[in-house]
This record gives sequence, structure tokens and C-alpha cells, in this order.
Amino acid sequence: MQLSEQPGTDQTRTLAATEWRALEQAHEYRADNFTRGRRERAATGQSHPVDDFLFTYYPFRPGLLRRWHPGAGVLLRGAANEPRASWKWYRTTGDASQVDAAAFSAKNDRVIRFVASLLSSTRQRPAHFGCFGLHEWAMVYRQGEHRHVAPLRLGQGDTDAVVDGNRIACSHFDAFRFFTPPAIGLNALQPSRENQPAMEQPGCLHAGMDIYKWVIKLGPLIPGELLLDAFELARDIRQLDMEASPYDLSDWGYTPVAVETAAGKAEYVRRQRDFTTQSNVLRDQVVALLV
Repeated sequence: MQLSEQPGTDQTRTLAATEWRALEQAHEYRADNFTRGRRERAATGQSHPVDDFLFTYYPFRPGLLRRWHPGAGVLLRGAANEPRASWKWYRTTGDASQVDAAAFSAKNDRVIRFVASLLSSTRQRPAHFGCFGLHEWAMVYRQGEHRHVAPLRLGQGDTDAVVDGNRIACSHFDAFRFFTPPAIGLNALQPSRENQPAMEQPGCLHAGMDIYKWVIKLGPLIPGELLLDAFELARDIRQLDMEASPYDLSDWGYTPVAVETAAGKAEYVRRQRDFTTQSNVLRDQVVALLV
């Protein structure tokens, strides 16, 4: 998949040095705010059960968020002598520098095609809102040792009863693969890495979080604002994911979304619908850059 970026074409935009440096500075400020807690905790060896997830589940350093890219087809005047001119996937033209989108897409064609296809097909499917976040409950079902150190809000027995008393319908493989052995057979679906492109649907919280993963894999093709928008959405989704989980996070200031009740299920679906809308906006933006 080749992306046109030749100077002089309709797809090339030029930014003066004052313009792109202001965008870069604003991006760095926003990224620093997103990563400050993680960086401070790393210095003390502390961890956070919600905020650290995006830096452990997704193996991307906080510094990657701070690096601003203009995206493909944007010529940065006065950047030829700046450090970014020597960054991988950049090239210079006179006094200007720009993303070498042709070289990046030639090297990463398979990834680009996969991401474009996955996000596009996910966007076109109807969203499902009947999972109620019970994937996190299935990850602790009938098992004494858990992935997180926080205690179970209802205790093990009542947590297991919630799983037994509800339909489990997780469509996302990277959540399903953490189900405990007794919970695997309870899932109404059997997602796998192979059927992921056919199984992914926009109502899934984990699919919404994964947009961050896909855009960061697309590196310099993605404008900085879109990268940080994807990270912010993933962060907000993760908060609901854990608020609706079986864990007691009151010591961290989180109020549970009690999905074992009708009111909790309604709140979960309301917020899930909002995240679906936001994630589809991002999917559309990413796909538009790749096709």
C-alpha cells in the first residue's frame, strides 16, 4: 500500500517552522500529562491497577507518545537541520523535512493492509452491547490466584455465582485468552487469533482500546493528535473496564459499576455506547489515512 507524498501534489501540505513547532510543543505537553503518573511511579517502584495497564499490556514506552509526527504528506519548513531530519522514516527536501511515507509503507505494507482491513470491517459491523464487561469476571472464575493484587469486591464465591448466573459473550481474543480454564467453555463465542478479523465488533471495549495499539504500530503515518486521541480513549475505556470488574478498587478512588445488578448493567451499556461512537470516529480517521 503506497501513500502519495510527493511535493507539489494536492496531498502535500506545508507548515512553517513556527506552525509545526507550536504543534510539536502542544503535543509534548499533552503527552507528558498522560504519562506523568507512570513516569513518577516507575521511579519509586509503585504501580497503579488502572493507569499502568496501557504501558504494560501494550509494550510501548511512554516516550513514544511524546514524539510528534505530522503524518504523511506534510512538509516541515526549517526542519532539515533539526534532530527529526535524522529520524527513521524521514527525508529532507531543501530546508524542509517530511515523513518518508513511501519507504515506510513499502517496508510495512502487510501491517498497513491488516490494520486498514481490520478497522474498516470492525467499523461496518453492528455493535453488540450484551457482554456487560463480564470478561474480567471470567478471568478470576473459580481460581484462587488472580492477575491483579486488589481483592475481589464480592469475594470468590459470589463472584463465581455472577459468572454462573449470566451469559458470557466475549468476542475479543485478547480478553478471552485470559479466561480461567473453567470459564472458557462458558463463553458463547470462541474467538481466536485466526478469526479475529471476522469476530471484532465496535461495541467491544478491548477493540476500542486496541485502536491505540494499531495507530502506534503505524508510526510516522499517524499525526500526533490522532495518536494521543487514541491513547486518551484507551485510557478512559480502561477505567470503565476496571470499574465494572470484580475487583475492589475503592482504595484507588474508583466507584464500582456493579454489573451484577440491573442498574450497573444499564450504566455499563450507556458508557459502552458512547465509547463505541468515539472509537468509530477514530477508526474512520485512521482508515482515511491508509486508503
